[in-house]
Amino acid sequence: MPFLLVWIALLSMTSKSFLSDNTINYLMLAGLILIWGTSFLLINRSLIFFAPEQVAGFRLFIGAVVMIIALLFNRKRLPKLGPSWLHFLIIAVVANLLPFWMIALGQTTISSGMAGLLMAIMPLATLVLAHIFLVDEKLNRFKLMGFIVGISGVVFILGPTLLNSSNSLVGSLLVLAAACCYASGTIFTKRLPVYDPLVASTGTLICAALVSFLIWPNLLDFNLSDVPFISGFSIILLGVLPTAMAMLLYFHIINRAGATFLSNINYVIPVVAYFSGALILGEIVLWHDMLALLLIIAGIVISRRKVATKFQ
Repeated sequence: MPFLLVWIALLSMTSKSFLSDNTINYLMLAGLILIWGTSFLLINRSLIFFAPEQVAGFRLFIGAVVMIIALLFNRKRLPKLGPSWLHFLIIAVVANLLPFWMIALGQTTISSGMAGLLMAIMPLATLVLAHIFLVDEKLNRFKLMGFIVGISGVVFILGPTLLNSSNSLVGSLLVLAAACCYASGTIFTKRLPVYDPLVASTGTLICAALVSFLIWPNLLDFNLSDVPFISGFSIILLGVLPTAMAMLLYFHIINRAGATFLSNINYVIPVVAYFSGALILGEIVLWHDMLALLLIIAGIVISRRKVATKFQ
């Protein structure tokens, strides 16, 4: 299904489609939600054989290769050595390498559904960081109220974990830290010069892949013949879909429909992540997780109330 939706997106970039523009926009949005929402499943299956640093490193390498192909297909070039590559490097470490590794490491002790649920805190963490580092995005009463409601959802998650749960506190905190890394990367990107999205994405993944092989020199320390099919297939999909193709969809949706339309994914991705873990991996659905999910999504909705009414 995600492959079909990505194909529709690529078709819309190059030629006239038999579908309406609005239909294509929603199909691409659905594809992005499915790709990112099920990425935690792929991480879970990859971890059957690969170590967390291998999961992070290989998905970055595969993603970089896919993006380089996309760059060549669009006849674009990477910038020469200079400040732009320093920017790409910082984003690579903060918004790619660190969170990819922390999520994989966290998922060694927590379920894929729990990881997806915890990642829902990212938009709320972005609110706080934007208030501190961006002049024109200060907290207001709606943002503050939304943050408090959303954080209370995280408390509902961590409370049972502290008392008695199959999900570890350390693993949960690692995924929360990854969400904060994503939020930090968003803020840093807003303070940078405007780059071509495809060029910036490719440069960032190249930097992230190179750094991963520098800091983890034992990434290739395994026998290819020992790799189970499910782990090998999952890590390839992890690099192609949520690491590379999702980035192409992400920027294409923004260009076609705008950032406000794209923001709808924040409400749905944690739901897809949580229930796909339950349906496919047989992970247990708990009532306090459902309450936490509702609180976090409610927090996101409340925090965006002023933005929603501004354009009416």
